[in-house]
Amino acid sequence: MSQDANLWNDAAAAKKLMSEKNTLEENIGRFEHLAGSLKDLSELAELADAENDDAMLADIMQQLEELRQEARHSELEALLSGEVDANDAYLEVHAGSGGTEAQDWAAMLLRMYSRWAENHKYKVEYIEETEGDVAGIKSVTLKISGHNAYGWLKSETGVHRLVRISPFDSAGRRHTSFASIGVYPVIDDDIEININEADCRIDTYRASGAGGQHINKTDSAIRITHIPTGIVVQCQTQRSQFQNRESAWKMLKSRLYEMELKKREEREQNMRDAQSDIGWGYQIRSYVLQPYKMVKDLRTEVETSDCKAVLDGDIDLFLAAALAGKVGQTCSAG
Repeated sequence: MSQDANLWNDAAAAKKLMSEKNTLEENIGRFEHLAGSLKDLSELAELADAENDDAMLADIMQQLEELRQEARHSELEALLSGEVDANDAYLEVHAGSGGTEAQDWAAMLLRMYSRWAENHKYKVEYIEETEGDVAGIKSVTLKISGHNAYGWLKSETGVHRLVRISPFDSAGRRHTSFASIGVYPVIDDDIEININEADCRIDTYRASGAGGQHINKTDSAIRITHIPTGIVVQCQTQRSQFQNRESAWKMLKSRLYEMELKKREEREQNMRDAQSDIGWGYQIRSYVLQPYKMVKDLRTEVETSDCKAVLDGDIDLFLAAALAGKVGQTCSAG
């Protein structure tokens, strides 16, 4: 009891403990649900078999397959044990060079990740959006809120390549476009990241014109440049300059925290960095729409010809393979 009393005097430790407790309870709840469902289906299968009910047996087999997939998802989610895997995530999309082609591709990726988040009941909030010159977007920053959002999405950081017949080319030629994705965790306010304001340049600008349809058109937009690292964050979602400034500081704090996490990982895994680490400029996935249809992850070799489903947000097979591969590498290194 004395240990408990001391613990609750430490707010940060108490919060961490409660978070771990909630995660364990969620994992136990999922296991009990799966075990109960399996027991019920087994009993139904015995009954259907005894009555030679082929239609019921077929339905039970379908439910068992769905249960197997749910169990696989839960198994992988239980592996999300990183320091900030359970946190919300910021996701950035940046169009590569190539003008309208790349900007349209960036908009397609924005839609893909938004659909994925909505399908998983995550909340999506626009932090910054800059429209393309003719179509698409030049950049966008989303805040994706929900349990394990960062853990699932962190492997998406890198360059995504699209090959298709351009809808903007009157000659109907095939074009290759690139866009980069960056994912970093939303961190708690009680995690201390010391930022010297003298190291930062703060600019205000008007959001109208360059802002997308999700952004307020006001003079309150804020851009913060962290000079020592070159990190730039910007926020234009609120009408209040003060609120945008607060949000931008939180984003900068998250970026710097993620940088420290990556440095720590590099120190711990320096023997295999060249093969396993995903950095900016590293091409991770190829999306080919013409002359054939194929989406292929260049790290895990996972591929599918159902490009429409992928671009509609069905990317779980890629996320799961990347997570399983990362866990496998960690186990091998150990």
